[in-house]
Amino acid sequence: MQNPSLELQIQSLPDNPGVYQYYDKEGKILYVGKAKNLKKRVSSYFNKVHDTARTNVLVKKIVTIKHIVVPTENEALLLENNLIKKLQPRYNILLRDDKSYPWICIKKEPFSRIFPTRKMIKDGSEYFGPYTSFKTVGVILDLIKELYPLRTCNYDLNQNNIENHKFKVCLEYHIGNCKGPCEGHEDLENYQKQVDAIREILKGNFKESMREFKKIMTDFAVNMQFEEAQKIKVKINVLENYQSKTTIVNPKLSNIDVFSIVSDESAGFVNFLQLSHGSIIRSHTLELKKKLDETDEELLTLAIIELRDRFNLLSREVIVPFPVDLGESIKITVPQLGDKKQILELSIRNAKFYRIEQLKQLQIVDPDRHTNRIMAQMQKDLRLQVEPRHIECFDNSNIQGTNPVAACVVFKDGKPSKKDYRHFNIKTVVGPDDFASMEEVVYRRYKRMLDENQPLPQLIIIDGGKGQLSSALKSIDELGLRGKIAIIGIAKRLEELFYPGDSVPLYLDKKSETLKVIQFLRNEAHRFGITFHRDKRSKAALNSSVEEIPGIGEKTMLTLIKHFKSVKRLKLATEKEISDVVGASKSKKIIEFYEKIKN
Repeated sequence: MQNPSLELQIQSLPDNPGVYQYYDKEGKILYVGKAKNLKKRVSSYFNKVHDTARTNVLVKKIVTIKHIVVPTENEALLLENNLIKKLQPRYNILLRDDKSYPWICIKKEPFSRIFPTRKMIKDGSEYFGPYTSFKTVGVILDLIKELYPLRTCNYDLNQNNIENHKFKVCLEYHIGNCKGPCEGHEDLENYQKQVDAIREILKGNFKESMREFKKIMTDFAVNMQFEEAQKIKVKINVLENYQSKTTIVNPKLSNIDVFSIVSDESAGFVNFLQLSHGSIIRSHTLELKKKLDETDEELLTLAIIELRDRFNLLSREVIVPFPVDLGESIKITVPQLGDKKQILELSIRNAKFYRIEQLKQLQIVDPDRHTNRIMAQMQKDLRLQVEPRHIECFDNSNIQGTNPVAACVVFKDGKPSKKDYRHFNIKTVVGPDDFASMEEVVYRRYKRMLDENQPLPQLIIIDGGKGQLSSALKSIDELGLRGKIAIIGIAKRLEELFYPGDSVPLYLDKKSETLKVIQFLRNEAHRFGITFHRDKRSKAALNSSVEEIPGIGEKTMLTLIKHFKSVKRLKLATEKEISDVVGASKSKKIIEFYEKIKN
């Protein structure tokens, strides 16, 4: 450390939990972080060279360190989150999500109204949510409307106004959607019982409403009021149907929050599910932009603190994919099987789907940024010195040992460049020798590119394992290109990636975009090579067959090849079809030749 002032500031830091803030020479906030031990955590920034350039740049800019000591680590988490949102430091993770969410409000008033809103007014009313869309709110309110006839007017229904007959019932009363409390047709106690039942439904507890409806239905049936009983049965069916759609795990799982994360090189996507009585009563996904190559543990911890604060979550248990430190007051569960594992997997799927949607939108809105992201990911995954903007993949085809050919396909910026695809007839190799064929083709391809001063690829992919890769390397070495072009081999069976001089293969995540690009390249090379091989075999078979027919010369043979494409089609053709192409005399000779073969 070269700055004596910084050294002094660090030495004076306490060994307590707290939050630290870094400022530059102009007094601008750079970074906010939390620590179990402020002195140890802050010191760690200055006593080593960091893995990422961005962190090293941050450290060079730090001039002033401020800190806030708090009693517990949990309070440090909350304080860090609040300061990041308030100060928005340049080097902290960005929390992308600031829209206002819809809530369902139970208004604090006589004969409470229940309605959707985006504004929370602190007047004693109850708010349930927030929900991620008004569509979800609409479904819930439609359910409530089918179960309970509540008022929708905004009259002030105090006892004095009702007794003085200040209001008249509206159309909602006449069509059965409201029982008319405005004229005293329904008392406050009965109305509030319905509001209490709705409150439980909004919490995810259907048990009380179901029990009450069944009791009412039984009473109607006992009193021979079957039409009324049937109406209640319809309500029970509505409630059961809604519950079956929302309850996806054991109803005993209540007051539990589930958090999961999916990340890539630039961002993390944290999904949150809130459970009550086996039902998902809230779901939300948060995107966090990385600034300093943060780990999944760091991202998930920050997201949990942010979401618990934003949605006012009070649960004492959270389900997560790996251990995180949220303080002693919260139980951390990392499930291995059972209902909790099932709901965690659902959360992970939601995070993955959200990420895919974001990437698709990015590909449409900003294709260059999408390409840049994939290229950066491939460089990182494949341990390359540069981004593989130009990739070439080779494949051999010599089915049944005949007509050996090879194919080279070219991808630029992660997409096929079909005009640059090349076929090769094997010239120097006799018989089906894949290794020698690969050596020949790689040499011919790059010898020509060097002679013509064409730009070389950043990455060569060989479709095959160690043997194929070694053969290709001989040509690379002979041309003096070792170290100038990265080259790897991919084995088909386990999708193993082999590197020169490394006996241990690299295995990529089966769902990674890097592996998908490589598989696309390999499949294209195989398809392109097989198509060429098939055409070559067909022409060779037609050539040899036609050449054996007496009186048929080279010119006629070429005409037949061009028209019929294959021996099979020529054999099936009628004399008239052949004569239309090469004339009656030659047509007769061809027909007679194939008749003799049949006999």
